[in-house]
Amino acid sequence: MKNTQKYAALFLLLALMLSCKSVRVLPNKAPVKRVDLAVLGSEIVKAEENIKNFRARIKAEYNDQKRKQQVSVNFRLQKDKSFWMSANILIPIAKVLVTPEKVRFYEKFQKTYYDGDIDFINQQLGSSFSFDDLQNIFLGNPITDFSKTKFDRISHPQFYVLTPKEKGQQFRPTYFFDPNTFRLKEQRFLVSATGQSLSIKYTQNQQVDGKTVPKKIDISTFDGTNFLQISLDFLRVDFPKNLTTPFVIPDNYKKIEL
Repeated sequence: MKNTQKYAALFLLLALMLSCKSVRVLPNKAPVKRVDLAVLGSEIVKAEENIKNFRARIKAEYNDQKRKQQVSVNFRLQKDKSFWMSANILIPIAKVLVTPEKVRFYEKFQKTYYDGDIDFINQQLGSSFSFDDLQNIFLGNPITDFSKTKFDRISHPQFYVLTPKEKGQQFRPTYFFDPNTFRLKEQRFLVSATGQSLSIKYTQNQQVDGKTVPKKIDISTFDGTNFLQISLDFLRVDFPKNLTTPFVIPDNYKKIEL
């Protein structure tokens, strides 16, 4: 009897300790109304995937409300080093290489190439992303480090919705997290004092070799007048030990300024 009471007491103590250190999920998988934000941030960080090499075939669709275009993209990412894309429409049409400092690409129809700094991407999106931010977007992780950032919670019936406490940010993020897995469902950005916005939605995830990575990502931008959407469907994902990102601009291609 004493042993039974001892084990029951230990079990109860363990249950209390766990309830203090983890975020509970309600039976209907809805967000908990009152939750310790520091603990929630810790759960979000634990749910992020740390992947060294990532490779996928992506079916991409571009839609600017005037025309739609589908392309097949071979994608490779080396953590903190580069990501590489080769686009195909039956035949190879373009290659892109992005590093922490540079953006380089060439296209085969007009035989042109671009060689500039990473601000090129931000100019297209009206954003202020670093290379680290971009690789997190492809891996389904938030661009904000929730282990170092204080944030506020916005009430929502389906998701944990969080926004950094920092004021005066030109490019202000809002994050939507699944209350069951703590994985990111959407990261939304609004440019202060303008009508410009950027939304990145993770509509479906997939399990590959024990890791959770995006299956489908919908990216949309709106500048107050024009709406652009890019949908990415990740196929044949793997995590090779060794990965190369070959990129050589062909001879006789013309450099362009953008």
